[in-house]
Amino acid sequence: MSQYENIWADLGVDLKKHDRLLRGLSVLVRRLHRKQKHRPKAMDYFDDILNDPHGHRVKEMAEHREQGGIVVGSYCVFIPEDLVLAVGGLHVGLCAGTNFAEEDADMYLPRNTCPLIKASFGFKVSYSCPYTQVSSVIVGETTCDGKKKMFEELANHHPTYLIEVPQKKNKRTREFFTEELLEFKRYLEKLSGNEVTAERLRQGIDQVESKFRALQRLFRCRQADPSPISGLDALTIVQLGMQDEVNRFAKQVNRLCDELEERISQGIGVTAKGAPRILIAGSPMSLPNWRLHNLIEKAGAIVVCEESCIGTRLFSKLCEPKGSTVRHLVEALAGRHLGINCACFTPNDERVEDVVRLAKEYKADAVIHYALQFCHPYNSEAGKVKKALDAEGIPMLEVQTDYGDSDNQLSMRVEALINMVVDNKKGGVLNE
Repeated sequence: MSQYENIWADLGVDLKKHDRLLRGLSVLVRRLHRKQKHRPKAMDYFDDILNDPHGHRVKEMAEHREQGGIVVGSYCVFIPEDLVLAVGGLHVGLCAGTNFAEEDADMYLPRNTCPLIKASFGFKVSYSCPYTQVSSVIVGETTCDGKKKMFEELANHHPTYLIEVPQKKNKRTREFFTEELLEFKRYLEKLSGNEVTAERLRQGIDQVESKFRALQRLFRCRQADPSPISGLDALTIVQLGMQDEVNRFAKQVNRLCDELEERISQGIGVTAKGAPRILIAGSPMSLPNWRLHNLIEKAGAIVVCEESCIGTRLFSKLCEPKGSTVRHLVEALAGRHLGINCACFTPNDERVEDVVRLAKEYKADAVIHYALQFCHPYNSEAGKVKKALDAEGIPMLEVQTDYGDSDNQLSMRVEALINMVVDNKKGGVLNE
């Protein structure tokens, strides 16, 4: 019996379902993470979290609520953690990367719904995720039509707040989004009983952006050849950062980067120098969605970057306030978030430019454009991305998949891409 079972039970978690979830996650971690070779020693902190995914941090959040604090859950990078911190709250990114609760979601949502949406909703109605249960409120956003309708149903099961994200980028929509965030600020103040002052908001921004800077440093390390860390481990770190305490997380990422930079200086990597380098672009990969990275790296390649909400889109932009008042800071938050080149925007040429730029910066030999099934925004942009990469002579494989367990066809396609990259490198075609 886990020492945390009483906490989970008090939160209303279905302990039998949760036990099955934890056992499945444990098998994945043993099969994927622990079988890797040449891992950095500083991964020990993140391994400890993987081994205790719903323990210590859930306990911290439950105690925070018992003391009168709030916990805000969300599924998207457009929800500013900075504002939550400014009212003394805690923020958590919620579970959305497995088909564990798909049958529960199918009772309410259409079957041909994006698996991320199903997982997001399914963990609530199955009562199997402690992070969902400990959340005072779940904050949604309007980044796709499927999510919007899911949040309507979610409101019947959990306190829910919705932030409207504009679909175009210009001065008018930035002003609109600023007002949306100011309204969210007022909601958080009422919910928490705490006022957002300029000082508190500045502190919140500093904390969040210290995390962003640590992740920027981690990704710069991945530009080395050989890479000092696997793509699987790097992805997992970003995923865990959605749940961990922000200051502690930033400290541990920087501790890891100290070791990675030492590895780079000594030419130590997790693969041989010259191994095929793959950039993944597209749909978010929420915990524990590790399948594609595992298939790529088992085939002898290395994932060097993710152009994703669980990647560069999360942390690349920082605030640029034009003053020191609360409104100035919220305007800067709006600008930072509207700098995220999500597929929800139209037109979205900036995202295409990002993929090409990142492929060059990370010296990627090929790009895999990954889109979840029924994720129409990212599926629709794949053609534009491929056209731009073709013009630069960078191969691209388009992948559409779900959270299912069958790897055979996907594995064959990934291996064919990597074999092509190896043949091209032998012929001196790539990276000249």
